[in-house]
Amino acid sequence: MEPLQNIPQLSPLSPLAGTPKPGQGSGTPGADGGVAFGDLLKQALQEVNQASAQAEDEARNLMTGESADMHTAMLAVQKADLSFQMMMAVRSKLIDAYREVMRMQM
Repeated sequence: MEPLQNIPQLSPLSPLAGTPKPGQGSGTPGADGGVAFGDLLKQALQEVNQASAQAEDEARNLMTGESADMHTAMLAVQKADLSFQMMMAVRSKLIDAYREVMRMQM
């Protein structure tokens, strides 16, 4: 019996909405209907902010007794925490990349 035979097939990853396919575009932000990098960052920050607000609402509802579903509240808090950690990791990588570019000699 083949050991890998029981592993279910993974569906292929779908590209981010609004991003051009590799090799497309003229290299300028927002050209050819693509989304500018700054806009993608703003969208990601808004999603992190929404996750945080939702976690706050769920926790408040749990504490005030409006909701008795602790499972949903904990999931919302964990999602917000993970989103924040990811945002901070991306921020650190961007700062590192900026510093590396600034160190380059021309």
